[in-house]
Amino acid sequence: MTGQDPRTDEELLAAHAAGEPDAFGVLFRRHRDRLWAVALRTTNDREDAADALQEAMLSAHRAAARFRGEAAVTTWLHRIVVNACVDRLRRRQAHLTVPLPGQAGADDDDRHAPARNEPAAPSTDHDTAMVVRSALAELPYDQRAALVLVDLQGYSVAEVAQLMGVAEGTIKSRCSRGRARLAVMLGHLRNLGDSPDVGGTRAQDVTPGGGL
Repeated sequence: MTGQDPRTDEELLAAHAAGEPDAFGVLFRRHRDRLWAVALRTTNDREDAADALQEAMLSAHRAAARFRGEAAVTTWLHRIVVNACVDRLRRRQAHLTVPLPGQAGADDDDRHAPARNEPAAPSTDHDTAMVVRSALAELPYDQRAALVLVDLQGYSVAEVAQLMGVAEGTIKSRCSRGRARLAVMLGHLRNLGDSPDVGGTRAQDVTPGGGL
């Protein structure tokens, strides 16, 4: 059986749940590239992305029999991957963050985050892409996940709300807050508005309400 299997995602998942040994592998290979892109953009770390994707696929493998078809299989898979990434980021933050006496912990929306030094203006398009990705990594994990899915992966707000299991208004709020923070961190890039696309990111797109 190959990646060209003519069966639908639902048929492959059902075959896996029924005990067919290769069905889940075919399903995973069919969606691997996009699932990996979501994991990598959400975690901003190849090792974390690989671990989160592996954890997610193990969860999906085990939970296949409980799939009831309320959403498309690809939506179900993406939800599991996003949740695995967010859980991993939360664990990493908990391990690395040691609050000082009197220091308030940041919440998911990071409303009171301290101002950061503005990065130096990049000299090349490659540097621009790296600065944008670095800024994206500074966002709280829930904001980052929402922006990755909406602005980089092209999902609608409604689809992302379903993927992450929250209200549409919550996704809109996370995207709005994330874009506003990016606009502050990357304000110097507005002077590079005529620069070409670099890895899907243009300087003129880094504005509130715009793409990444």
